[in-house]
Amino acid sequence: MRDDLSSYGSRVATDIGGTFTDLFHIENGQARSLKCASTPEHFEHGITNAINKAHIDLAGVNYFAHGTTVVINALTERKGVKTGLITTRGFRDVLEIARGNTPDIFNNYYRKPPPFVPRHLREEASERVDHRGEVVVPLDENDLARAAHRLAQEGVRAIAVCFLHAYANPAHERRALEVLAQASPEVQTIASHEVCGQWREYERTSTTVLSAYILPATRTYLDKLEGNLSRSGLRSRPLIMQSNGGLVGAATAGADPISLVESGPVAGVLGAAAYGRQIGEGDLITLDIGGTTAKCSLVLDGEARITTEYHIEKTPVSAGYPISTPVVDIVEIGNGGGSIAWLDKAGSLHVGPQSAGADPGPVAYGRGGSHPTTTDAHLLLGRIDPHKLAGGDQLPDLTVISRAFDVLGESLGVEALEIAIGTLRIANANMVNALKLVSVNRGHDPRELSLIAFGGGAGLHAAALAQELEIPKVVIPPHSSVFSAWAMMTIDQRRDHIVTRRRELNQGCWQWVKDTFAAIERHSRRQFVSDLALANEVDCRYFLDLRYCGQEHTVKVSFDQARDDLEKLVDRFHTTHELEFAFRLDHPVEIVNFHVAIVAPPPELPQTPRKSIGETDTSTARTGSRTVYFDGGGDVTTPVYERSVLYPNAEIKGPAIIEEPDSVTLVPPDVLVTVDAYGGLQLDLGTA
Repeated sequence: MRDDLSSYGSRVATDIGGTFTDLFHIENGQARSLKCASTPEHFEHGITNAINKAHIDLAGVNYFAHGTTVVINALTERKGVKTGLITTRGFRDVLEIARGNTPDIFNNYYRKPPPFVPRHLREEASERVDHRGEVVVPLDENDLARAAHRLAQEGVRAIAVCFLHAYANPAHERRALEVLAQASPEVQTIASHEVCGQWREYERTSTTVLSAYILPATRTYLDKLEGNLSRSGLRSRPLIMQSNGGLVGAATAGADPISLVESGPVAGVLGAAAYGRQIGEGDLITLDIGGTTAKCSLVLDGEARITTEYHIEKTPVSAGYPISTPVVDIVEIGNGGGSIAWLDKAGSLHVGPQSAGADPGPVAYGRGGSHPTTTDAHLLLGRIDPHKLAGGDQLPDLTVISRAFDVLGESLGVEALEIAIGTLRIANANMVNALKLVSVNRGHDPRELSLIAFGGGAGLHAAALAQELEIPKVVIPPHSSVFSAWAMMTIDQRRDHIVTRRRELNQGCWQWVKDTFAAIERHSRRQFVSDLALANEVDCRYFLDLRYCGQEHTVKVSFDQARDDLEKLVDRFHTTHELEFAFRLDHPVEIVNFHVAIVAPPPELPQTPRKSIGETDTSTARTGSRTVYFDGGGDVTTPVYERSVLYPNAEIKGPAIIEEPDSVTLVPPDVLVTVDAYGGLQLDLGTA
């Protein structure tokens, strides 16, 4: 591992969130970071603002990586375009029928989510391919052209094409795209085989429709981003963060927009795994607390889990919308620094999912926000220094903040401070539930894991969450407030190809398994290398989605071409299945999907440099003290430390506040903090 950053040239990574746009920059061996307000109406302006604020000369930048929330925001805020669907005759209502399984079978308020494409914008075409990929009914091109004309008359701006069994033979879909381009050249089109090579008609149709819905907005955004960067002097091609944990060129990202659905958040998970490997922590729960949401994931043996069973807007009363694209497995909830405290009609206090966002933001920002947030609560309880909020650009008025909490307190008959305390307790309870979803609910004991926390708000909540779940260690990595941007410096370029090929797994099909992987790999390599932004060696990783014959769903297991035999693979499946579902069967195993990931690491992968030992006496880092409220301990006079002055091996025993420009770490009483070799803060809760 290299101990300096001097050989990496000038590199920039940016990450757009709902509240802040983060930037991380390496140049001449120096690393620096900053945050500025996001610009939701024109996200690309936030990138320009951050670059200008950092005084970066893009002409000298040889690596630019970018994560964005444009896709997930367009979906959740319904800011996509009017979309049509053309499907096989007889399958017009697949979106309406959906699935019968519900998130909570005992919830009487359950309602099927309304389709993104209403019925009058769903058209049928005469064609049919069977499950083996053989043509049963030829494609009627005249029928297709008439459907395209009807949709164009309805003002549709994007069309999704999803034919039955196109995963087995996409010939009809390919021809349909050609016909539609001739019939309605002004309408953008996308077909299911371009975004999803797997079976399950509803899930594949949903994925294609959502892709079409955000297709124009995503392509416009990426075009504007590339144009702005180019005009500002950037000579290298920007790389876009995908949900699978890899980077691709903007053109590839624009061709498969749904692959960006979790573009920004997954970078932090991959970065946490990388940092965990450096410090010898392979089994982790990751926690990313931003201004709008909190996101959790699980890292085992140094690797993040990737799933293709992803949903947006899934709640106890809605099944949400499935998206069959590779995504680093993340649980996301609407609790962040800007999450609003509010009362329901029964007078119960809630926090989130509504957020004050970047504009107007929390009451403390003084931009017209009147609803108190978790950030306001931390200020009122002394956990954030008012003079250092948001970089110290504006001093918040604590009296105005207290008055905002008083409005809620009057209804409940309590004071503002009690509402602020309750706000943070509820926010923590929401986050604890999310952490359980990625650990306890999947058969993993939190007491055997470490919590690595990042994002602007993570340090304020991490210790309390770990204590609740009896997690023995919390790690706050360097550059924690812009950690997802930092992580993009360490992430590979990656493409995932998943295809459905059902067959019982036995000795007779072993050679077929290897031949199928080889064919997918050849196709994947050709596509990947043509898009490669950085010349580098390409590696392949193999996975199989397996299930017991007769089961509905699968589990994903790795496949080693060189070392695996049938017995090892089946045993790995049994073990994985038992871990996830708490049982195994003496039953035949079936292959459902083949999954090939093509990976190219960036040249001279930058690691977090070791810091020199320096002064371990923490008195030089102490900047003063202030009264801080600790849950269960009340108001405590608490020492305050500057993180940048803490060197490896330094130790601090709580209570303590450790400050850096854009975040704060709250250390409860009797918790020991040690600075690791890379500048990370490790909180040992075993001493509490």
